[in-house]
Amino acid sequence: MVKTEDVSTMADSWRAVFERSRLVPPPSQTVRLAVESHLTQSHGFQLTLSRLTAAHLPQSQEMPEVEQDLTYQLRVTLFDRNHQHFFGRTWKSPPLRMKNNKMSFNKVLYFHTSLRLPSTVVVLELVLLSPRPDGSQQALGRGFTVLELFTNRPEAQAADGDRRLNLHHGSPRSLLHPLLKDTVDYSSLLKTIDGTHLDCVVKRHPALASMMHLLPENVLVSGDENIPGLAVSPTGDALLRPQLLKMLPFTLNRLTISLQPSLEKFESQLLQLINADCHNTKQPGPEGTLRTVVIQERRLHVGVHNGWCFLNKPQVVVLEPLASGARGRADSASKQSTAVKDSSTTSSPPQILGLRSSLELKMTNHQALAIVFQLEYVFSAPVGRETMLSVTSSSRAAFLQCLRWGIWCPFQEPVDWKGEEIQLVLQGGAKPNPHGVMVYSTEVSAKTQSSAPLSAPGTAQVKDTITFRLSSSLERKTSSPKASLRTKQEDMPRQRRSPSSPSQGQKNVSASSPPESPQGPGLSLSQLAATSRYPTISHSSSALPWQQSFPSLLHPSPLASAHQLSHVACSAVSNIAHLEMDLQREGGVSPSAPNEGDQLQELPFTPVHAPVITLGMNVPSSSSVSSRSSLAHLYSAGFPEIVDCSGQVAEVLDPTEPVTFDPQREEADLLQGNLLVFQFLAFTRIPTPGAGPDWPNNIYFTFQFYRFPPVTSQQLKLLTSAKVQHKTREPLPCVLASINKDGTVNSGSPGLQVQFRVDDGFLKPGEKRWFLRYLALHTMHIDIWDSDSLLLIGSTAIELKYMLRQGRPGVQALQEVEVLTTDYVGEDTPLTSADLGRHSASGPMTVHTVVRGRLHIRTGNIGCPVDPSRRRAADVMPSHSHIITPREVTSGFRGGSLSSRNVLQLNARNTAQAHRLDLDGDRGLLFRHRIRQPDNIIPGELKLNEPDGGRRKFDCMAAVHRREGKEGVRAAKATTKEAHLSRELLQIKPSEDLSKAQSIANMLSQAITTQHVLYASLGSAEYMEFVLKNPFNVPQTVTIHSDDPELSVITNTEEWFYFKALTKTPTPLEENMFHLEVGAPGPKVYLRPKESIHIPLKYQSFLCDHTMALQGPSFLPPGKGSQVAKRNLSNIVAAKTIKVTFKAEDDKPMAICQVNVEPTPHVVDQTFRLYHPELCFLKKAIRLPPWHDPTVGDPDATTYISVRCSDPNIICQTRMLVPGEPQDVYLKVPGSPSPHIKMFFVMVFTDKWMAAPSQIWQIYVHFLERVDVSCVTGQRTCQSLVLRGKQAVRKVKCFSSHPKEIEVDPEGVFVLPPAAVQELQLNVQPWRAGSRFLYVNAVDVENQRLVTAWLLCLNVHQPVLSKAFEVCVPVGGGRGSSRKITYTNPYTSSRKFLLRSDHPDLLQFKEDEFQVRGGESYTIGLRFAPSQSPGSVEILVYVNNLEEKTEETFCVKVNYS
Repeated sequence: MVKTEDVSTMADSWRAVFERSRLVPPPSQTVRLAVESHLTQSHGFQLTLSRLTAAHLPQSQEMPEVEQDLTYQLRVTLFDRNHQHFFGRTWKSPPLRMKNNKMSFNKVLYFHTSLRLPSTVVVLELVLLSPRPDGSQQALGRGFTVLELFTNRPEAQAADGDRRLNLHHGSPRSLLHPLLKDTVDYSSLLKTIDGTHLDCVVKRHPALASMMHLLPENVLVSGDENIPGLAVSPTGDALLRPQLLKMLPFTLNRLTISLQPSLEKFESQLLQLINADCHNTKQPGPEGTLRTVVIQERRLHVGVHNGWCFLNKPQVVVLEPLASGARGRADSASKQSTAVKDSSTTSSPPQILGLRSSLELKMTNHQALAIVFQLEYVFSAPVGRETMLSVTSSSRAAFLQCLRWGIWCPFQEPVDWKGEEIQLVLQGGAKPNPHGVMVYSTEVSAKTQSSAPLSAPGTAQVKDTITFRLSSSLERKTSSPKASLRTKQEDMPRQRRSPSSPSQGQKNVSASSPPESPQGPGLSLSQLAATSRYPTISHSSSALPWQQSFPSLLHPSPLASAHQLSHVACSAVSNIAHLEMDLQREGGVSPSAPNEGDQLQELPFTPVHAPVITLGMNVPSSSSVSSRSSLAHLYSAGFPEIVDCSGQVAEVLDPTEPVTFDPQREEADLLQGNLLVFQFLAFTRIPTPGAGPDWPNNIYFTFQFYRFPPVTSQQLKLLTSAKVQHKTREPLPCVLASINKDGTVNSGSPGLQVQFRVDDGFLKPGEKRWFLRYLALHTMHIDIWDSDSLLLIGSTAIELKYMLRQGRPGVQALQEVEVLTTDYVGEDTPLTSADLGRHSASGPMTVHTVVRGRLHIRTGNIGCPVDPSRRRAADVMPSHSHIITPREVTSGFRGGSLSSRNVLQLNARNTAQAHRLDLDGDRGLLFRHRIRQPDNIIPGELKLNEPDGGRRKFDCMAAVHRREGKEGVRAAKATTKEAHLSRELLQIKPSEDLSKAQSIANMLSQAITTQHVLYASLGSAEYMEFVLKNPFNVPQTVTIHSDDPELSVITNTEEWFYFKALTKTPTPLEENMFHLEVGAPGPKVYLRPKESIHIPLKYQSFLCDHTMALQGPSFLPPGKGSQVAKRNLSNIVAAKTIKVTFKAEDDKPMAICQVNVEPTPHVVDQTFRLYHPELCFLKKAIRLPPWHDPTVGDPDATTYISVRCSDPNIICQTRMLVPGEPQDVYLKVPGSPSPHIKMFFVMVFTDKWMAAPSQIWQIYVHFLERVDVSCVTGQRTCQSLVLRGKQAVRKVKCFSSHPKEIEVDPEGVFVLPPAAVQELQLNVQPWRAGSRFLYVNAVDVENQRLVTAWLLCLNVHQPVLSKAFEVCVPVGGGRGSSRKITYTNPYTSSRKFLLRSDHPDLLQFKEDEFQVRGGESYTIGLRFAPSQSPGSVEILVYVNNLEEKTEETFCVKVNYS
């Protein structure tokens, strides 16, 4: 046993640091003001003291004139000038001598504070030091100055930069004078010392964020001070770039506390003293109510302290009385009452206080680091005097009292405590302690209580001890998980506790590390029943049986874990606790709030969504790995050539060489049209465990190029040639051939070719440079599916930069890319079982990347000439202006009908002069269709209002529909078309009952309406300014109202300035232009007579259509590509017409701005596919890469990262963290029934005003029925599933993702009647242990559509081994080794057995089955395959019966040497 002595002798280094770190807390009013101003996060700052110039320092008569023994010192303290309060700790510089009236300090001070208020200042005092006869020094102030840190805006940062501060006469104590209480400028009341100033520099220091838990707030320190937990810097300044020492986990167990003379007498007499004190301070009640105070709980605070503060908030555990002979983990069922009764009524043996479980602590190896123990009792007393209430009554009040405390420095030399029992002496009385609380003194008890004293004076410190064991948790990793403690972590102001107690403990679960379940801290529910003035919260979670190891963060990649599973976080086979809470933090509840209805205070916590999807995890390799024979076989298939417009073969680019991109060369290209070609040539199979060698047989692709609609290809068959002689192990690429609708293979040219035409007819004005940037920087995501089972094979991505022509007539490139998928590998499961020399990694469950195959794809770009006569009017228009200027209507009403159609034509002529509408805008609005009128028809010549215009109307519409028919839309029958056109005329024909007044009002409204066409995409903000003019001779207050919230007025001046600079709009900007009123329809603006102002408007939509095609291949005709679906745009924002009305004071419209939103597709940067059990919430985190804005020069500048989701029913949030920490996007998606697929978009913004998304992610969530299966390797387990019929008869076949491990009965196609119930039998026989996730799909074979999908969550255990063998096999030579094993039939009758192996590629049997009589033996012949590399592997041999139940399991260790 290791016994410790007094604190003063045991922890000299800790005591020295603790004595130096005593500080004065700031005023509570200032702290409350900072919290109300949302200044809760502490920021780090750096103060550099350069030089002091003192030309005319005042001379004192108290000091001698001899200056050789005099030195000067600079003292720095924080000061609150509103409350005239010095706080923190005074920093003192080393003594310096004055040379030539100058002193160079060259000291750098550091501190962090959350009190970023104008009242917080720094006071610097110059002190003259002179020696005294006794050896001490006398200090005399020579002047002081005040440094202001923050501006009058509380949200502003520190005023960085150089400062020159003038020194004032007197002492800093003059700042406490009542005349200076509310003074902001001290210079008017303080006299300045001429020619004396101090040069300093103050600036922010974000690097302190990593070590704020080692140093309390408001403490000024220099970089050379001793801060335990911080690594020593070779430069001498450890705080310039702080480096933390490694934190090691330790376990504290077998903790007991012994109080003298005994626990019963100690507590009994303690209660007598408290009750006597209560009796002296209250009116005496009825007889029997004297001893009303009882002990509610006995608690122990355990924390790690570095002399400055606690590294983490101390853990609080509940102690229970144990028998004096019981130590460590006692039976948890034998809990005694927490209320202590009179000692005269107890007859139990002597007791001690003990902890029934263990504590987890994290410490670093530093001699000044100490473990602090504080014994605290919770006492309960009734609120009233009427009666004595029970312990658990809610009308009792609780109060706390510290009884003992002690510290122990585990790394104090030369103590060796490993494996030993430590006994520590506990302290009491009025001594400074880390918790800053008053401690119960036994000496006072001895004086006030004459009979049976607790202990003699001076003996309590010897006998009151705490005993425990401390061990490293790293050495105990293999032990069984501990039981969770009843623990609690307090985050509240403690009664009788000084504000100097640490409040910056970092207990957040780090987003960059896997979740853990630390033991402690917590409390029982009795404290919550005792009183609600001490808000507590308890977290009880099971230890996670696995941890996620994350790779290093990379930049956004093309694949980015596109199809990671999301159901691991709720798998029953691994009892993973999924923690979740609201990201919006609620305001704290005042401790003085009423007892009833108090809210629990939120603890610092980071939601855990494991495993986190990290961008850049999976990057497919694009380098060619095929051999020359494989490439020769591939090119002999006869794929169509990619030729340019002159018939020449396009130039071939090498994907391994870099591509130079010159935008000017692209813009100067004469061939402005581009025909983008994608040829899917072949697919190379890679053997997959659990699947056959011919899997997959048929595939199809899904992808999306630029802003074209998503493409789903038809079925493609993998053709293998039997004529090719292929002797190597490398698999040959299988040529792809399209499958017709009748199931036959297309005999035409092999492969699949998809074309996209991008020319001036497709691109918007000014969009071409964005398209070229898309090709240069983007990678296109491709999903590969099994068209039979509709299971995802994998995903890949191809770089599009090889499609840049750079002035050439045509280019092409052949790329061979890996098809990747992610697989969850549980404990004791190697990634690839066939790899030799790799042992089974026993560790946490991780996500691995598995290569499923290689895709051979050829990309090309053919330049096409553009006919200038066929270009649209909008294409030849200048770039779109952001200023909307209404035109004056110079011509009056020329007579005629008052129909809305005539007014529309009149308004169209006015808006056409402003160049804001294209030539067919009026027709598009008139017929409510996106169709153009013929080029030879001019709007002014239609004459639709003539008496004989009915026939002309039919002719006009027929011509328009014929034009649309040429573009691929088949015309309907003549009678149907005539009826359809008649209905259209009825829609636009004015009503006969429309009154003349309404027609006139409609005409006037259209006359003041200005139309504006807006091209909008998802998430992008479109900025515009409307020129509003006051036509009256009197001032007007105009109210602006928009009938759609997506179009709003920009009222923030900073936001207005941002968009003006972004769009380069050279118009005036005016601050505080709008007046906002609560309940008003919109902002108000004041206009002078005849004044014109610019009203900033912004349109931004985060919502879009989420329509998606059914899962399964399509049957597009060959050669059509995506042109068929080109006009059926989906997943874009909705087309709409928005009116912004400007109403005068009489509530009549002064002007109307009608914005016609034309939707355009957006670019998708990342695609994710997640699988999740049906009808339950998906909670997932996606890790963002470390984005930095290159336009900002300051590397420490904050990047505003915000996210939005296109589905309002999905919660998508993120929050800012300290610099350098990874940032996650949290998703919470409501569940849907199987096999529904939910698709949505997530927009990530990196600018403050969210002008345009930096990235757009497309996320698919596949919801499946979940089935949990527990099984053993090598043994068959049966599981039943239920398949319910829908509304129609279907022919269904079931497929599994691992056919060799899962068999489905019925195996073939079966008929599923409507509303019928079909039972499916699953035979699961896995070969790898650990947690596995497999899939089963029920597919409609006629329509190739998914009926139902199941998610199988397997918990596979290792079998019980019967025998173990070892064999050596020589490496090389091409020959294996043969061995024999004898098996004896244990039964009395003849039995037939089956032989199975988990490594069939390494071990083969002479006979796969054998029959042996009862009690007889059989020799099993084993044949081991040769290996070309040394290593060892363990092979399991299963002896199964005919039902595939394992009889015996042998383990054969094969050493290849």
